[in-house]
Amino acid sequence: MSEADDVATSAAAKLGFKQDDLVQEFGYDDDVDFDLRDDIEEAVGSELLDEDDHEVADAALLWWREGDGDLVDALVDSLTTLEENAVVWVLTPKAGRDGYVPPTDIQEAAPTAGLHVTSSAGVSKDWAATRLVTARRQ
Repeated sequence: MSEADDVATSAAAKLGFKQDDLVQEFGYDDDVDFDLRDDIEEAVGSELLDEDDHEVADAALLWWREGDGDLVDALVDSLTTLEENAVVWVLTPKAGRDGYVPPTDIQEAAPTAGLHVTSSAGVSKDWAATRLVTARRQ
């Protein structure tokens, strides 16, 4: 296993994916981290569901870049097929990379979409992940 594989494996573990999880992916483009995607698929034992799938998913991956549109709308869309209490991971380019999204953009959009930011992690050389969960009802 190469050092890059170790990084990807630890990244999938950081994201909390486990065997048989169904993970739906949004915002896929040719700039996504293919090693990370492959590692997640290996961890869950199946391919990622795409935006058009209607199966109930355990988690969502949202690849998001500056200029992709309205983040609140994208977050709401990512929730439509998720299990109750599922996690949304927003993957954004790291600072200094094309398409960088300031963390404040996610922090501001999350509550409007009914989500709460819980943590963040570097998951690859070019991408950072922010974990969002459903906001608790009062």
